[in-house]
Amino acid sequence: MVLIAAIIIVALAFDFMNGFHDAANSIATIVATKVLRPVWAVAWAAFFNFIAAFFFKTHVAATIGKGVIHAQFVDPMVIVGALIGAIAWDVITWLAALPTSSSHALIGGLVGAALAKTANLQALLVGGLLKIIVFIFVSPLLGLVLGLTVMSAVGWLFHRKPPGRVNRLFRHLQLLSAAGYSLGHGLNDAQKTMGIIWMLLIFLNPVRYQHLPLWVIVTCHAAIAAGTMSGGWRIVHTMGLRITKLKPPGGFSAETAGAATLIGVSMFGIPVSTTHTITGAIVGVGATRRLSAVRWGVAGRIVWAWILTIPASGLIGASAYYLIRLLTG
Repeated sequence: MVLIAAIIIVALAFDFMNGFHDAANSIATIVATKVLRPVWAVAWAAFFNFIAAFFFKTHVAATIGKGVIHAQFVDPMVIVGALIGAIAWDVITWLAALPTSSSHALIGGLVGAALAKTANLQALLVGGLLKIIVFIFVSPLLGLVLGLTVMSAVGWLFHRKPPGRVNRLFRHLQLLSAAGYSLGHGLNDAQKTMGIIWMLLIFLNPVRYQHLPLWVIVTCHAAIAAGTMSGGWRIVHTMGLRITKLKPPGGFSAETAGAATLIGVSMFGIPVSTTHTITGAIVGVGATRRLSAVRWGVAGRIVWAWILTIPASGLIGASAYYLIRLLTG
């Protein structure tokens, strides 16, 4: 039981890192538009990350816990390898100030560790993985299209209003849109760690843990909220200031698009990248002015980091599994 408790602590550490790494997703727009000071912005985001625990079902956790690798190939070493792969990639990309996906790092680590154990693609549940891979591309496109649509609608509705009045209105509305986005972020991302812990509990006792325990739900949301409270300021700069310049109407549009995407896909149990989603939404908002308003060089660097995430974290996860097996005999 000591080993199991230690693995759960490592999983919660990943959840904390997820919140820390993805704090930029939740707060970059309200910081960039000066709606809230950074310290209040992270507190606002963390609160809504946490209360998402009490509003939604755990469809995403079920996809991670039961829909990526076959249960008979799960053991503590596979789970630890997956977590090491995800945490290591999060640290590497944080140091590089790149807003990559903690979610896809976790998936990559899990796949890498499972393949290291079995050397057999039959360990993988192709349907679940295919859904995740498709939405690597779909979620940022949804964010982009919705961001473009919402920003265009805002521009059409308020184009005759004085800019000062419009900015004051949307500074208030951004509090609501940021809350909605943080709710969606907590809903989708905290459930990924829930899925990992659930996978471990099913390994221990498949009959007892047919349903996800409440303590896992609350603890995972608390961990991701604590991580969000801790910041992640390097990535805030990239997300909020370097992709495109945002004003309150643009911040509201990006957050609304991101919130709608995240909550919508979570209802179908699809674990997507909150980073991909909000980046797509910000690009969509910037593109309503002119294509040159988007710094495509920065966006391209982010996309390359996205492409590398699953194979890189998978390689680290596989290496971690081999090392653990070597050390434990």
